[in-house]
Parts: sequence; C-alpha cells; structure tokens
Amino acid sequence: MIFPDAKTKMIAILGHPVRHSFSPIIHNTALRHQGLNFVYLAADVLPSSLSQALQGLSALGFAGANVTIPHKEAVLPYMDSLTSAAKAVGAVNTIVCKGDKLYGDNTDIEGFLSPLRGMEIKAKPMVLLGAGGAARAAAYGLLRHYRPRPLTVVARRIGQAEQLVKDLASFRGDGELNVSDFASAAVHIRNSQLIVNSTPVGMHPNTRETPWEQLEDFSSGQVVYDLVYRPNRTRFLEDAESRGATVIGGLAMLVEQAAAAYRQWTDQDLPIEVVYSTLRSLLD
Repeated sequence: MIFPDAKTKMIAILGHPVRHSFSPIIHNTALRHQGLNFVYLAADVLPSSLSQALQGLSALGFAGANVTIPHKEAVLPYMDSLTSAAKAVGAVNTIVCKGDKLYGDNTDIEGFLSPLRGMEIKAKPMVLLGAGGAARAAAYGLLRHYRPRPLTVVARRIGQAEQLVKDLASFRGDGELNVSDFASAAVHIRNSQLIVNSTPVGMHPNTRETPWEQLEDFSSGQVVYDLVYRPNRTRFLEDAESRGATVIGGLAMLVEQAAAAYRQWTDQDLPIEVVYSTLRSLLD
C-alpha cells in the first residue's frame, strides 16, 4: 500500500470505469523502482463530474493525468493547450499540469509507432481494422511517418470509417486513404504489408475470437500488429504467425505510450524492462 505525504506528486487516470486498467501497475512499478516521490491513482469519474475533476488536478497539485474511455474526446475543451498530435486525432490521453494550466497530449501515437521502427514498410499497402479512437491514433501515425499507399480502413460502421478518413485527409501527404467493409476486405488483407487490428475483438475473456477468420489471407513478408494486449498472444496473431507473418502484440504499445507520458511527468525514462517483467508475470 502506498501512503502519499504532502510532498508526494500525484498522477491520476481518469475514466469510467477504470478497474481494468494496467496503467497504475505500470507507473507505480516504475516509480517505486526509481524511488521517485510520486503516486499514480485510479479515479472513476462520471461524465457529469469531468469538469470538476479536471479543475481539481491543478487545485490539488497533481503532476498530470492519463485519460481513458469515455473521456478522451470530452476533455478537449478544458485543455489550455493541445499538442499537434492531440489536435489531429481529436483525443487526449495524457495531461500535464503546469501551475494552473492543463496541457493535453496523445501519447498513443508514439506508443503505436514504437515497435514499427526500423521495419521496411514505408509507402507500402496497409490495412487498419476498426475506426475508433485507437484507429485514429494509428492512422495518424502511419500517415505522418510511413505514407501508406494505400491505407485501407476496414470497419463494420462505414460511416465511422469515412469520418476518420475525412478528418485525417490533410495529413496523408503523398499517401492514400481508402475505406472498406469487412465483406470486401480480403483482397486488401492479402495485398498489404502491414495489417493492424485496432478493434477489441479477441480481448480477454473472449480470447478465441478474431477480427479476421480467414487465416489463408496472411502470408510471410507481412507484419501483423494487434493492439489487444490481454492476452499477449491473441488468436489473430497466432493465425498470422502460423502463415509466416511477423507479429507484434499490443503490450508494446501499452508500455511505450505510458513511457512517453512518464517522461513528461517525471523527466525520467520509464524502466522498460522492469515494467515488461511485471506485466508479463501478470498476463501469464
């Protein structure tokens, strides 16, 4: 049990509910390992109480906060400043408090991109399954750094995918953006260098579900990335790996987005291997 004193800097995760979040484990493991006088707390905040909660961050001297479902978009009007990434994606997952000012960022983008560094995927065909908040961060990161030709957003709700494409069109540069439904997606899956699952399909406890049933559409030479991190090895990844694809689990994004926020609050680098070891022991 952690008992903060008057000199302890506090960080919160704001959501409703937040009981399944791994963020307190990640950050408190790192803070204890480095001996920093911070504590990371989970705060279940109703939408009707969000404005009061945000005012309380500065009033109580918080170093900052993470923001999770359902508040990532709702906090935008309360920020005194937004990073270009948060503006582009239209969502904040990290708040930094400086005096009475709140600065909003989206570290999901940096977290998503981190395990892709060094891979030869620039200007290649890519598929993004899903069109929600995680998909927006992934699409923005891919468009800015990898210029996919094309990036096909596959969604059950076509209107949501079309809105994502419209909102991010100005960031595509010389890349391309398309929309597809799942029924027509097979050709895009087969021809893509990178396939990303940004849906929650396959997440614990529904671990035998997959967003793509046709494993014959995967092949060697592809990179298949699942943002689901519980379990660490989803059926989606197992199917792709059985066909020779290189696979990436969602734990990498989870830890790397946390690391990007941790640096802003503490001016320290997250002890990555210590955090990974703790999470793997829990997930296993």
